[in-house]
Amino acid sequence: MIPEPAFLLHKRPYRETSALVELLTFAHGRVRAVAQGVQRPGSRSRGRLQPFAPLHVTWAGEGELKRLRLMESSGAAAMLAGEGLLCGLYANELLTRTLPPELPVAEVFAHYTALLEALPRPEGRAAGLRRLEVALLEALDAAPRFTDPDGGELDPQRRYRFEAASRAFVPGEPGLDGRTLRLLAGGGWDEPGLAGPAKAVTRAALAPLLGSRPLRSRELMRRLAERRRPAAS
Repeated sequence: MIPEPAFLLHKRPYRETSALVELLTFAHGRVRAVAQGVQRPGSRSRGRLQPFAPLHVTWAGEGELKRLRLMESSGAAAMLAGEGLLCGLYANELLTRTLPPELPVAEVFAHYTALLEALPRPEGRAAGLRRLEVALLEALDAAPRFTDPDGGELDPQRRYRFEAASRAFVPGEPGLDGRTLRLLAGGGWDEPGLAGPAKAVTRAALAPLLGSRPLRSRELMRRLAERRRPAAS
């Protein structure tokens, strides 16, 4: 196969010197594979197989678990720390948890690449994450429908809450006003004034895909925010 652009989403030890890896690839989506010998001291591949570093990879195998054959670096890893690092870990965990194996998601790959470029800058993080989340929801046919459950328009003066079963919005409190939801429907996911509502909508839409097991990265973000509060006060 032709070497394919990829990023490492997750890695864990496998047997004595290998690793089980989850990759986000350009043409094949999430790929699970064994990276043989990558844990061996002195392995050149060990330094390449790092989160947030662009790769070119090939693999072999017909089943769900592949065997990596070629793994080459194609650029420097994004330099992330603090909140930017936690946002990157959240993106990796989200994609690992929700993407079915080998579902082509070129748009998700493009938004993930753009997110890594945005994460070092605090002002770009929220918008980058929302774009990735929306692309993921669209790829999984789980994006919110900005109507009522019967397909009717939302009233700008009423408040609505997201209904997972219909992926639509029903009148209710607490909720978001119809005017805000209409702005999001028009593509306002990365507008600074809509950051809070956009996050609330994507979190509600992603919840059925994630199930009851919490995201570890969200817990780490919560702890970071708690540590910063006393310092700020």
